[in-house]
Amino acid sequence: MYRHLLALRHVTRRTISSSARRQVENKVPEKQRLFQEDNGMPVHLKGGVSDALLYRLTMVLTVLGSGYVVYELVNAAMPKKND
Repeated sequence: MYRHLLALRHVTRRTISSSARRQVENKVPEKQRLFQEDNGMPVHLKGGVSDALLYRLTMVLTVLGSGYVVYELVNAAMPKKND
């Protein structure tokens, strides 16, 4: 039994270590240049269109959420009269 476990361990180790690794390009220096560039844009918008859309969506949700909270507070502060 022990011999079979050792053989299994050997096979799995060989399979994992001999598998080809994907070569991934390092994009960090490119991103550092982009975000450290002094072009007058705020850092949260330097990522492009996706950052601008995400920023606008966040602002819309914030304004709508704040409006809803104020509406609910007004409703809670002025309860309806029961006739």
